[in-house]
Amino acid sequence: MLWGLFWVNFLGTIYGYMWYGDQLAYTLDNNPEWMLPFVPDSPTASLFFTAVIGFLLFDNRRRYSYGTQKKTVHPVRAFIEAFALVTSFKYGIWAVTMIFAAAAKGDVTTWKDWMLVVSHLGMAVEALLYVSFYRFGYGALAVVALWALGNDYMDYGQGVFPWLPQRLLDDLRTICKFTVIMSIVSLGIALVSIIWRRNRV
Repeated sequence: MLWGLFWVNFLGTIYGYMWYGDQLAYTLDNNPEWMLPFVPDSPTASLFFTAVIGFLLFDNRRRYSYGTQKKTVHPVRAFIEAFALVTSFKYGIWAVTMIFAAAAKGDVTTWKDWMLVVSHLGMAVEALLYVSFYRFGYGALAVVALWALGNDYMDYGQGVFPWLPQRLLDDLRTICKFTVIMSIVSLGIALVSIIWRRNRV
């Protein structure tokens, strides 16, 4: 199952970056290059979760070969795990909300929209399903919090937010507030997961 999940996320990540191709090109033409990492929110979340699945596959192989698993976690892995949980849940819910918000204002929902709904709900759900396997701590979560809130500032303070349906542009201030709320909720979920894991031991 892990291998299947790995390839689904890997291929979805590639498709996601392709989906953002036009916006990445526009950003590169009209903004400094350092802004590029702040553009493709969902694909980057998917990329990091793919890495998490890769870590779990490695752990399984190590346990099978040596019968042991390291209890400590490398800081880079801890950051990747925290980043994957926070951003996968945040942008999974965010994208679905934007699609339905546009539909409520009269946008026609196409098969691509439904594909995005399913894939982004999957992002949010899978990030929660594997919460017991994460080993990140407070330090990694603090760094991810800086990124998540900084990314919100870049999106709506510097205008590199994901391109939205025209009907939603009048609601940009509300969308900005919703995005920040999603960051806080997602960080809260990650914080609770740390406390839960440590109390379980």
